[in-house]
Amino acid sequence: MLPEKIKALFTDKTEDAMHQELPEYVLTDFNLDTIHTQTLVLITIREYFTLREMYGQGFVDRLEKELRTSLYQTAKNNKTTTIQTHKVGPGVTAFLVLQDSNPADIAYGYKVQARIALEGIMLRHTGIGIDLGMGFASVPCHQKDSCTTIIAQALKDARRMESRPLDMNALSISSRFNTILTQKLISAHYQPIYDFRTSTTLGWEALARGPEGSSFRSPFMLFETAEELGRLFALEKLCREAAVKNIGTLSDNQKLFLNIHPKTMADPLFSPGHTLELLEKANLTADNIVFEITERHSVQDFDLFYRALDHYRNQGFQIAVDDAGAGYAGLSLIAELQPDYIKLDKSLIDDIHKDPVKRALVETTVTFADKIGSRIIAEGIEYKAQAICLKDIGIHCGQGYFLAKPTYPKPQVSDECKNLKAVRDISSNITCSRPIGDLAQAPHAEKLDCKVSQVDEFFRKNNQFSNIVVVEDDIPKGILMEYHLNRQLSSQYGIALYHKRSIVSIMDDKPLVVDMETPVEQAARSAMQREHFKTYDDLIVTKKGRLYGVVTVQALLNALAEIQVEMAKGTNPLTGLPGNVAIEQEVERRIKQNESFSIIYGDLDHFKVYNDTYGFKNGDRIIKLAADIMSWAMQKHAPQDAQLCHIGGDDFVLITTPESVSRICTSITRCFARLVNQCYCAEDRARGWIKAKGRDGKEREYPLVTISLGVIEVFGKCSLMEIGERAAHIKKYAKTIPGNSVAIDRRSAIGNESTVLIEQE
Repeated sequence: MLPEKIKALFTDKTEDAMHQELPEYVLTDFNLDTIHTQTLVLITIREYFTLREMYGQGFVDRLEKELRTSLYQTAKNNKTTTIQTHKVGPGVTAFLVLQDSNPADIAYGYKVQARIALEGIMLRHTGIGIDLGMGFASVPCHQKDSCTTIIAQALKDARRMESRPLDMNALSISSRFNTILTQKLISAHYQPIYDFRTSTTLGWEALARGPEGSSFRSPFMLFETAEELGRLFALEKLCREAAVKNIGTLSDNQKLFLNIHPKTMADPLFSPGHTLELLEKANLTADNIVFEITERHSVQDFDLFYRALDHYRNQGFQIAVDDAGAGYAGLSLIAELQPDYIKLDKSLIDDIHKDPVKRALVETTVTFADKIGSRIIAEGIEYKAQAICLKDIGIHCGQGYFLAKPTYPKPQVSDECKNLKAVRDISSNITCSRPIGDLAQAPHAEKLDCKVSQVDEFFRKNNQFSNIVVVEDDIPKGILMEYHLNRQLSSQYGIALYHKRSIVSIMDDKPLVVDMETPVEQAARSAMQREHFKTYDDLIVTKKGRLYGVVTVQALLNALAEIQVEMAKGTNPLTGLPGNVAIEQEVERRIKQNESFSIIYGDLDHFKVYNDTYGFKNGDRIIKLAADIMSWAMQKHAPQDAQLCHIGGDDFVLITTPESVSRICTSITRCFARLVNQCYCAEDRARGWIKAKGRDGKEREYPLVTISLGVIEVFGKCSLMEIGERAAHIKKYAKTIPGNSVAIDRRSAIGNESTVLIEQE
């Protein structure tokens, strides 16, 4: 702790306090260079005491720790000798660096990077940004004067400077920034935004970059400096010009996402018509543009801002709210703007595949967006596991390094992302779906040279057909629905235009074609994702690429409804997991295909005692906890075709490959042991047991609830009864092992004869 005399120097703004001397044992902590002049930089967390009062000492301690980390990282990036930071007052940090440029520029660079680092924490916890102060002073090489005298004077000078408004014109960085504007040294990199529901590229976000090799390469430094200098509008205009000019060709449905600062829309020099002129030169239209408005900035002149926004919308531009979940207004801004797109902040996407709370929040946000007609874009997708989780949730679109890094020219989405399959897709395809080929009806096919007049006559004479498939060598090339034909021919000059022409002129040359083995659910999803005018067009079914049949959407929906009814019969209402029917179907399928697989039987120990003591509601909470943990472990360690089922009560079955058993079981037992404690009161949790009556009515001490896992392996022809008997045996043995346990049946897989060997883990 610093003496009160030292504290006063950095908390009391009076002139007397500023000139008090610092004790030598504090000042000598600074290492002075005896050869080179150094710069002493002072960074302060303004409103430190207010933040401490509102959010506690732990919060401001975290801010100071993050501040020091940021300063070290900036020094490393600047290839500066490692710095030593010193806390010289509450929220006040000082350090020395070699003075290799203008001291003001040095201090400003550290301040900007520190603000970027701390703003994320502030926004997540308080919803507001952070205000940092900056001071600096030159420290001559250490020769005659003592270290304490030199540092004391430098600290006083820096503190005095920090208390005054920053004069940006005194920084040489200002002239360098103005040079960038006047010479238009801004380039644009592009990052794709992928539509997970249609498996197409929605568009690209344009990201500004300054001159390569300079501190202004970073967009954060660019926009921070522009705001300080009052040149935000000029910078954004330049960024927009670079983005539009270099984007290249966009299809009719693709978008270019442009970031726009709310303050620029309220700028007196703001001119919306300039954007339309840019687009016209680049052969783009307003329909290609989406303006991103970040939540990280407040809006002062709301009236002017909304008028500018309405002007853009009236011209056909769309709006996106950026950084949703990490800014000033949150849902209130979304309610005011009613955006076409909502971009979720990266903080919500980090570790979403590991965090059930984030997953639930994003699921709710997707539902909310569907109801208000918006689309969700998840930012910051860096790993495949995140992408799979988001696709499984039903997210509309995504953006991040896993898809592609920002670059120029605009990159395409990675093949790994394009081939991504959600867990729900894989499981549904295997457990309960029938192939689309079962629904196929005999088609009527015509060749490419068939005339429209012939088609018209065919439909009049054959009421049982609603479509004609157009083929070449028995390979589908298109489809013509009767109601599309009628619409074309009923127009004023329809018959004259089309009657003598080939069917090719009027057919849909991009029909939905699916293989006969495609599951009904997958075919239904594909059908529903088509353009609205194709929603009720029939599907073409092929066998090895050749025409096999056609399926009407009505037949598809009827089959899907039957499947959903069957699934509902076996779905557990508490966990939403499939039940006995799904288990039997999955086991029989794997046996039929001669697969080697393992069954993990999970059961809770001492659950009845807990249920009787804490009540059914809390009992359901533990069952749901077990289901969530097993589901998480399966998604993390098992292949995509693994299946988790809830067979009732506190019993679960997980079907997976033998190779993944060990990691799954270890994850389940460790995670359950850690989290189940939260389901007990503090007293029971501290004791590690509860006092309750058993089945015999006698009161005794019972351990906390644990989970027992029994594992068997299956390979070869066998019956469900054989599997059930073996599973019951190993489950019973696992429950005899104290604590969270795993018992693996080491006998040969069921279907092969072997000796008995049960292994305890």
